[in-house]
Amino acid sequence: MIPIISVVGKSDTGKTTLLTKLLPELKARGYRVATIKHDTHGFDIDKPGKDTWKHAEAGADVVAISSPAKVALIEKVPRELTLDEVAERIQGVDIIITEGYKRGNKPKIEVHRAAVGGELLCTEEELLAVVTDEPVPVRVPTFGWDEVAGLADLIEERILGSGSPSRRREKGI
Repeated sequence: MIPIISVVGKSDTGKTTLLTKLLPELKARGYRVATIKHDTHGFDIDKPGKDTWKHAEAGADVVAISSPAKVALIEKVPRELTLDEVAERIQGVDIIITEGYKRGNKPKIEVHRAAVGGELLCTEEELLAVVTDEPVPVRVPTFGWDEVAGLADLIEERILGSGSPSRRREKGI
């Protein structure tokens, strides 16, 4: 199974900002990375009047759009899928990083900002690390905003190890 970690935190703490720094670091190390954004409010990627929207409006349960560079799949579901159910649909990557799923059972990197304040959302047992701009009283590794390489090192050590497909390709195994 592909390892999964979740980046969690309160609104406006910088979860997306962290991901946009962490992804290039992991990619530079040769990893193939998928992301899953959890949206508790619902979303719509189809634009009214476009062909894929018309297909769905006409009754298609699954609509796919494909081009030379991308594929998107839009599927109607009878209930919200679990993180594991969504992850099962992803192939060909070394790691899946989610933004959200703070109630999920995957290792978490919590993003904390002094300006937002308050307690951490997660218990130490749930946490892989904390990224913060102020000291926090936890017994897990903490990183500042400019310490993305160190965070990637931790992910490699504790989550990916040397057995990832990308690392085996690099070593010619």
